[in-house]
Amino acid sequence: MTPTASARRLRLGLPRRVFSQVLLMQVAIAAGVAVLATGLFLAPLGEQLDDQAMRRALAIAQTTAQQPGIAEDLRATEPTPDGPVQREAERIRRATGAEYVVVLDRRGVRWSHTDPERIGGPVSTDPSEALAGREVMEIDEGTLGRSARGKVPLRDADGEVVGAVSVGIAYDSVRARLVHAIPGLLAYAGGALAVGAFAAWLISRRVQRQTRDLAFSDIAALLAEREAMLHGIREGVVALDRAGRVRLLNDEAQRLLGIGEEAVGSSPDEALGRGRTADVLAGRVGGTDLLTVRGHRVLVANRMPTDDGGAVATLRDRTELDQLSRELDSTRGLIDALRAQDHEHANRMHTLLGLLELEMYDDAVEFVGEVVGEHRATSEQVTEKIRDPLLAALLVGKATVAAERGAALRLSDRTSLPDRLVDPRGLVTVVGNLVDNALDAVAGTPDARVEVELRAEDRTAVLVVRDTGPGIPPERRELIFTEGWSTKEPPGHRERGIGLPLVRRLAHRHGGSARVDEAPGGGAEFTVVLPEALAEPDARAALTAAPARPVGPEEAR
Repeated sequence: MTPTASARRLRLGLPRRVFSQVLLMQVAIAAGVAVLATGLFLAPLGEQLDDQAMRRALAIAQTTAQQPGIAEDLRATEPTPDGPVQREAERIRRATGAEYVVVLDRRGVRWSHTDPERIGGPVSTDPSEALAGREVMEIDEGTLGRSARGKVPLRDADGEVVGAVSVGIAYDSVRARLVHAIPGLLAYAGGALAVGAFAAWLISRRVQRQTRDLAFSDIAALLAEREAMLHGIREGVVALDRAGRVRLLNDEAQRLLGIGEEAVGSSPDEALGRGRTADVLAGRVGGTDLLTVRGHRVLVANRMPTDDGGAVATLRDRTELDQLSRELDSTRGLIDALRAQDHEHANRMHTLLGLLELEMYDDAVEFVGEVVGEHRATSEQVTEKIRDPLLAALLVGKATVAAERGAALRLSDRTSLPDRLVDPRGLVTVVGNLVDNALDAVAGTPDARVEVELRAEDRTAVLVVRDTGPGIPPERRELIFTEGWSTKEPPGHRERGIGLPLVRRLAHRHGGSARVDEAPGGGAEFTVVLPEALAEPDARAALTAAPARPVGPEEAR
């Protein structure tokens, strides 16, 4: 037979489905238990029947020895087939159903026997124990075959041992009782096996439904594929059980959330701390494509319930996409500002050309001086108070955008920030978000103004942005710092509700705070305090030599 044919026979002989294998194993176990229980019951049953037969033989022997005339007849007569001892012994044998009742004297000679020809002859087994005055129970082999025996001493009226009585119960009757008990026992065992097989079938059907009638090899393959998929995809996957505890975390979820395998078995609140991310994973926030901020990362989360009462949440990293969206917004704003400047520049050139054609040279010189001086004054005002080049360039550009949108952006008289920032890019993010929100708030309002105040208090940077917009009601002043919450319609390329949460997270990362109050005269006033945001004066050279590096995930936490 070829190996292929042998393997085919093996596959045909062994069921592959989980349902069939579980049923087969459970039926085999039930059958084995039934056989074992039957064997364990039959083993002591044989010994019990032997003991009962020996005790019955001993009781008959005791009753026979108590007959008052047998001991006297044993002394007064001879051992004959028609003697009184034989007649009495046979009467007792027939009445009790014993195999034999033998009376013997002290010499071991029989005075009674079922075979009259053996009367007067010696017994075939040793009678010394009974003749010594002791009772005996045993299974022994005699002239009539194997039997259960009881032997007792025979005493006269004075209590002297004058002989013995030996009674036997045929061992075939004991064996017959044992054989007679086996069918009933097997019937009970068969009933128990049937009940066990039915219970095994019910359990196997449940297993079949839960395993979708798959084979063990299919389940093993699915588990291997699941592990490869979970740890290979670039989306975070968090599985929770019906109690809301984390059941599974893939590698990407651990990276995005900043947690490890120790989070398995704990709730989202225990693993992540209270916050929107934990609320999204726990299902306390409904919806699809929910935005949340974890550390410095912007995440998009979706949660799907499972049939067992748990849930699976997926996480996507939108940090870079959101940064690109914000850069796109800034670029569009700058393009609009440049377009407005180009339009204004063309008007000024037309005006200058007209003055020159009219030979109004002094007015032309004065007009050029005013235009140049206006832009120079704005730039000089910013660079005098903001010494960091990144922040200064940002505010000059925002001033141009604000002018295009019909608003005035100016610096507070208290603004004074030296060029000693530890993380200029982080502060640029904070200022850019707050100024953009302020410009959105004052858009379309009369006398629209935005005021920026940046000052240093020792090594602490304090940022205040005030606007003349409608302001923020007290009941919403904490809500606006929640991820995904916004009162404005989102643009087509990204979602709202990320800027202010990032501002607060950045402030908290530096050990500071971010809050909003009512500005003097109305509007909103945002205050951000960043401790340790400025380096010591003697560390300026080190900061210049080593440019700020991006903050890593561990530092963000």
